[in-house]
Amino acid sequence: MIKKVLLTNVNSGRSQEIVVDTDDDAKAIVGSGKASNEVAKVTTVTGLDEKVYRMSVNSASLDDRVNLFSGLARCLDRNISTIKSFELQANRVKSPRYKGAIADIAAQISQGEKVSDAMSKHGDLFGEAMLALIRAGEEAGQLPEVCKRIARGQKKTLKILKKLKSGMIYPAIVLVIGVGVIITMSMTLVPALKGLYGQFNSELPGATKFMMTLSDILITKPYLAALPIVGLMMLFKNWGKICTIPAVQKFWLKLPTVGNILRKSSAAVGFRTLAMLIESNVRVSTALRITGESAPNIMHRIFFCSVQRHIEEGLSLHEAFLLESHLLGADGRSISGLMQLSSETGSSTDMLEEIADDYEEELDNIGNQIDKILEPITIIMLGLMVGFLIYAIYSPIFNLGKVILPQTKAAAKK
Repeated sequence: MIKKVLLTNVNSGRSQEIVVDTDDDAKAIVGSGKASNEVAKVTTVTGLDEKVYRMSVNSASLDDRVNLFSGLARCLDRNISTIKSFELQANRVKSPRYKGAIADIAAQISQGEKVSDAMSKHGDLFGEAMLALIRAGEEAGQLPEVCKRIARGQKKTLKILKKLKSGMIYPAIVLVIGVGVIITMSMTLVPALKGLYGQFNSELPGATKFMMTLSDILITKPYLAALPIVGLMMLFKNWGKICTIPAVQKFWLKLPTVGNILRKSSAAVGFRTLAMLIESNVRVSTALRITGESAPNIMHRIFFCSVQRHIEEGLSLHEAFLLESHLLGADGRSISGLMQLSSETGSSTDMLEEIADDYEEELDNIGNQIDKILEPITIIMLGLMVGFLIYAIYSPIFNLGKVILPQTKAAAKK
């Protein structure tokens, strides 16, 4: 439910409207970030207006998540109460969804709920991996440190995503222009060529036949041209859910550059979490179970759960790592070697932290090179698109003489 909160400053008389996604007026006021020198007036938006508001307001974003957890870490680290720490973040987030979630979580905690249980009621904002980290922080008594690490990890992810988005602007423009050119040619040039080719009953290339079929569809049913746009919109809207499917995660890992980024980011989160839990004197098997639950990628979830099973069977940590090293990719054996070294020196926590640091450093380097990686991909895309159009349109024209000449000679003989 959408709530509009009109905040009016009693000193200056200035007003500002804040939109909060919640079902309670009191929570709406908390989510609006009302100050002590402001008065609030709450209005409920229902029906068609609510749908319009949901389409127009800011959606939940990674920026809001980073701001929330970094602010929580700062407040909790200074011994501010958990309820107050959440309430102070209302003005740091922009989306109505996060504002409502903050107010609801604060209300749940005030009623005696644990932070992880209160946050679990907003699974669309805080996934299972993040909730597992929060539970681990509660169990280890290091909730501020967990929030800090979540904020830091999300910030690195946000940095890479921003670089990807900025790098994808040029390929996206090329793709849109290419699709526009293909649709335009299919509706103008191809019908004329189709009539010309049809007079000679000549065999056409497959690419040309595809263009003609596309031309017929667009001319008879022009509204189908909107299908690719609608499909892309649905894809982006449900991208988060799609990426949680195990089969999709395994597919991404097989891609050359993308798989490397995903594997390293998931490994950094996993090893950092395991180091934090072991350092907090959590049992190794319990620490591995929690780490497996919080791992972002399916392969690392399988890895840590398998290592946990080997530990419970009586193997040492480095032996368990070595048995399942194939799940870590090319770095598997080197990581197992580091774990063996740590078992001999008694510095497993430091070694796990070092592994996580190395992965994060590699991610930073990859993030700085994304523009260079995307440039050749864009050139290849453009070349393939132009080559397809040239082949589909001009190949029959170049071969038209071979069709016309025999027919002309046959007519002359008659």
